[in-house]
Amino acid sequence: MKVTQHLWFEKDMEAAIGFYTSLIRGSSIHSVSSLPVESPSGPAGSVKIAVFTLGDQHYMAIEAGPLDPFNHSFSIMVECDTQAEIDHLWDALREGGKIEQCGWLQDRWGLSWQIAPKRLGELMNDPDPAKAKRVAEAMLKMVKFDIAELEAVARG
Repeated sequence: MKVTQHLWFEKDMEAAIGFYTSLIRGSSIHSVSSLPVESPSGPAGSVKIAVFTLGDQHYMAIEAGPLDPFNHSFSIMVECDTQAEIDHLWDALREGGKIEQCGWLQDRWGLSWQIAPKRLGELMNDPDPAKAKRVAEAMLKMVKFDIAELEAVARG
């Protein structure tokens, strides 16, 4: 059995998935095709379908005109090993989008992302409850995550 996330784009699907796959290591576009028959979204050839991977996750996408906009009910979380990775993804994805608290942002297509350090999960699961609490309190005040600041807060 295989599980695949599915994204519905009103327009610009190929630009979006090309952008996403250029940012995430190990990503690729496997196929882009047009629906060869008329559908409720338009005439034959007007609906595009893509298959791609982001890292180790499987996705499909469709460009078929307006339906429901993206919202926070679905998001993509990327766990980063370094601050440089966080900074790179954050800067690229926020361009034309909207930044939010706790490492969240919406890209220019409205898709929600959380760009987080892998270290955050480790610190928040520390056996010392006081350390985990300090880290959680600091996390809730951050917009873009700062690994050095999280580490400093963890140390006390």
